[in-house]
Amino acid sequence: MELVIGTKKWSTWSLRPWLAAKRSGLPFTETLVELRQENNMSEAAIRAHSPSGLVPVLKADGLTIWDSLAICEYLAEKAPHLWPKDPAARAMARAAAAEMHSGFQSLRGECPMALEATPKEVSLSPATHKDIRRIVAVWSELLHRFGGPFLAGEWSIADAFYTPVATRFRTYGVRLSDFGDSGAAGEYCQRLLEQPEFLEWEAASK
Repeated sequence: MELVIGTKKWSTWSLRPWLAAKRSGLPFTETLVELRQENNMSEAAIRAHSPSGLVPVLKADGLTIWDSLAICEYLAEKAPHLWPKDPAARAMARAAAAEMHSGFQSLRGECPMALEATPKEVSLSPATHKDIRRIVAVWSELLHRFGGPFLAGEWSIADAFYTPVATRFRTYGVRLSDFGDSGAAGEYCQRLLEQPEFLEWEAASK
């Protein structure tokens, strides 16, 4: 398998399936395309791999899979432990991952992932505050329902999808206690940033 990804300090979409690939235990190679190159050079480099002109892309078994959630689902077909075994936990984890995949547009736009940045508290819009409150609610509900330490008990693709969010909260000085967190969400946020796979990615980004 070959996973084509973008610049590690910026590409949240690449980080998610990369974490899942690492956790899958399946062998894969990594091809990195530098983003934000001038004269559309990044897009040209990506289009050599991706029909959508976007990263990430997984090449495996004669297939080219160009969406982060689709890549994770493909990996889970080969490594079922990437989703919880329990049907209820699996359904809730999928719902949480899907909400992250399609939602929280204000947070995405206002707080892009920037692993090179020095953490600093910034003023955020009401729309981003709304996104953060919803994320805290999702984290708190699932951690309470399944007992942690991750959203559905053991680590799953849902946790891969929220790891970039944890980096955003750190970079932009978001205090989850200001958004209804009783402590569990903050501890979970820090736990995501302490996972060896993420630390490997972060080190490579620098």
